[in-house]
This record gives sequence, C-alpha cells and structure tokens, in this order.
Amino acid sequence: MGNPKGFIEIERKIGGYRPINDRIGDFGEVEQTLNEQDRIDQASRCMDCGVPFCHWACPVGSNIPEWQDAVYLGKWEEAYSILTKTNSFPEFTGRVCPAPCEKSCVLAIHDESVTIRENECSVVEHAFDLNLVHPNIPQKRTGKEIAVVGSGPAGLSVADLLNQTGHTVTVFEQDNEIGGLLRYGIPDFKLNKGVIDRRVDIFAKEGVIFKTNIKVGEHISEQKLLSDFDAVCIACGAMQPRDLKTTPGRELTGVYFAMDFLVQQNKVVKGENIPDSIRIHAKDKKVLVIGGGDTGSDCVGTAIRQKASSVTQIEILDKPSEKRTGDNPWPFWPNTLRTSSSHLEGCERRWSLNTRRFIGENGVLKAVEVVKVEWTKNKGLMTMREIPGTEEIIEADLVMLSLGFVSPVHEGLLDNLKVDYDARGNVNAKNFATSVDKVFVAGDATRGASLVVHAIRSGRDAAKKIHEFVSK
Repeated sequence: MGNPKGFIEIERKIGGYRPINDRIGDFGEVEQTLNEQDRIDQASRCMDCGVPFCHWACPVGSNIPEWQDAVYLGKWEEAYSILTKTNSFPEFTGRVCPAPCEKSCVLAIHDESVTIRENECSVVEHAFDLNLVHPNIPQKRTGKEIAVVGSGPAGLSVADLLNQTGHTVTVFEQDNEIGGLLRYGIPDFKLNKGVIDRRVDIFAKEGVIFKTNIKVGEHISEQKLLSDFDAVCIACGAMQPRDLKTTPGRELTGVYFAMDFLVQQNKVVKGENIPDSIRIHAKDKKVLVIGGGDTGSDCVGTAIRQKASSVTQIEILDKPSEKRTGDNPWPFWPNTLRTSSSHLEGCERRWSLNTRRFIGENGVLKAVEVVKVEWTKNKGLMTMREIPGTEEIIEADLVMLSLGFVSPVHEGLLDNLKVDYDARGNVNAKNFATSVDKVFVAGDATRGASLVVHAIRSGRDAAKKIHEFVSK
C-alpha cells in the first residue's frame, strides 16, 4: 500500500451527520462528507493485510484494498473502474449498505476499521464531478431479448450486465418510477432519489429499455412475456409483509404496514399527491413502531420529520450487547446494538416486548397492550416466554408494523407462472433457474428479504446464468 503506516499515524474519521435540529426539518440526506484530503488520509489507513477480510465479507467481492490505494494516490478514475467491476452502482451501497466489509476489517478488532463505505461513495461522486462517468454503449447486439420483472437492485444488476453483453433487455416496473426498494422503500434522508435517476439515465443511454406502470399478469400476460422474450428474470423482491393477523384489534384504523407508510412519504417528496382519505401521517400523533430493524428505524425518522408528538420503537428480542460477545467473534458480522441517525433524533427504544392486543374506540386505535418476554436457549433453539404480571398499556395513535417480510407476493405473477416455492415461500431455483422453462429469478424473491448488496450480487450472478442459457 502507499502508506504502510497510515493506520498507525491517522485515526479513523467519519463524516457524521448534519445537526439534528437542521436535518429533521427536511428529507435531505443526513450524512455529511469529508473533504478530499480527509478521504485520502482515510484511504491511507487501509493496511497491506495478508488476508483482506474486507473483500471476503463484501457480498459483491469488492476489491477494497486496490481501490483504497487508488484513492490514496488520487487516482479517482482508477478507483471508480475497480469499484464498478464488481458493482453496477456503488453510489447506492456507498449510502445504504451496513458495510459488512468494515465489520471484518482487521482494524475492526480494535473498533478502528477503515472508512470503506464512505470512501466508496466518495469515489463515485468524484468520478461524476470529474466527468469520468460515461455511457458504455455495447457495439454489437446479439439479437437475444430478455425481460426483467422488477427494477430494484437485483433487477437493475441483471439488466446492466446482460445489456453489456449485447443482449436487448427490457425492464418492467409496476410503479411509475424505476428503482423498486431503492426508490420507494428507503427514505430520501438516506438515499436521495436523484442518485437513482442519474444511474438509470446512464443505463437507458446504454440501451436498457425501461417500461413503467406495467404490471405483468395484468397489463401484459405472462404468456406473452414468455413468447416474446428469450428469457425472463423475476426480480420482484420479497414484499409480502409479516403481519399480526391474529392479534386482537389488528383491523383498527391507525395500524399500518411500515412499507405503506414509507412508500407514501417517498412519493410525497417526489411531488406526488396522496389523497387525504388514504394518507398515513404522523403529525401530532403518538407513534409506536413495532419491529427493531432498519425499516423500523426508517419509520422513526419519517415520523419525526412529520412532526409526531412522540415516537417509540419496540422489539420482541432482547437488547443486543454494545460489544461482541464470546460466541460472536471477529471477522463475522457483529450481532451488536445498532443505533441509526433516526434513533438519535428523538426516539424511545425498548426491547423484550411482545404485542398482546390493539385497543381502540369506535374503530380507531388508542393504545397497545404489550407484555415483557424472556428468551432462553434449549438445544440450540431460542424459545420465548411471556412474564406474568408485566402487562403494560402504551398509548398510541399510529402503529407501524415493521416485522420484516415473509416471502415474495405469490398472488398474480408467480402463481400464474406456476413456479415452485421453497419451504419459506420463496421462489425455488437451481443456479437461478426456476421450475419454469426460460424463467430465472434473482434477489430477495429467491433469497428472502435481505440487504441491497446481496440483491446486487444475486442479480450479477443470475445475469451470468441467463447469458449462458440464451447463448446455447
């Protein structure tokens, strides 16, 4: 590496967030950026490791030491070239990835990992600022046509790679904008949607065909898709939310799925009009978010920006430890407490609580009954027990169910295609090929709900299998 003593001489430094009172007044990105010299200094901390565990932990296999060295030397074009060899859009992961690479950095043993994610984002922005990013238009077309259903990170990865091999790719999206989860599931304060538009515009200039407001199975039949294209890739995500169907009071007005709340707000920020009759709004309301993951955190930040009177987030699992425990060693992913920018903005967080019932008046939510639980491990399996006498009533005008997703939506496209499902309800596939001839699958639809970076890797791997199939 350029500076073998960088990790000794320079401390870890991150950009941090905009001041709380500033950022909660808008939906602009909360993260700040370091200046160019700081970025170079941070890149110099990347060690000449014998084994680059960061590369091992990165789902897309990013060649992190190589592009960090290019950043240290000020070779932004080279750094960008290295990044995009394994990732079609590092500007997305540079903003929203939880950075498993950093958790596996050798310096993470001392909680001083290299700032990989922020440097990744910086590389892309430097490349755009220096006019180094140009459409790479394939010089020859193969005559093969491929349909991709879904325009999230998996679908866009599939489309990019197949288009670059010379195939003609058409992406079908049921919403009115391209981006899937990236556009509608992630708040603007984490990912400015102009970043998506910028990349989609490049893909379009390179020849990818985008068709929005097209729901396969409704606006175009599955049979026509199979007859008109040489291969079809399903990349519709895992959007069937986990529900509390049997919980008394679930039908009350005021209890909503988290994703419905986030999608609405993202559309409002874009300038779309949501009728008051269906608008989910947190202004002056006591908000309770059930579920402690990233989507729940996004609900917290959105509710705060909508001027909720209070926001509480509860989780059924125990509170994670601040540091790694003995059974969770480096370099594996740390099962430790994660505090997001939204949590820092004003949110009460509680753990080990199970939802008993929703309480309402005249069909409208007023409160939620919860009870404390304890978890025990028996023969490797975790079991939950409610603790008698710990019942509690939490006042709430608005509840967001952020309990994760159980599978892709079966009704419609998938059932009509008659694809096989696995035991969890995901699309069953072998080497990304489904049980239906010519039909492939990528991303959360087959893996289950996961990280954006996993969807990107899945899309790239699926594209290779589809290329092999249509090239026979």
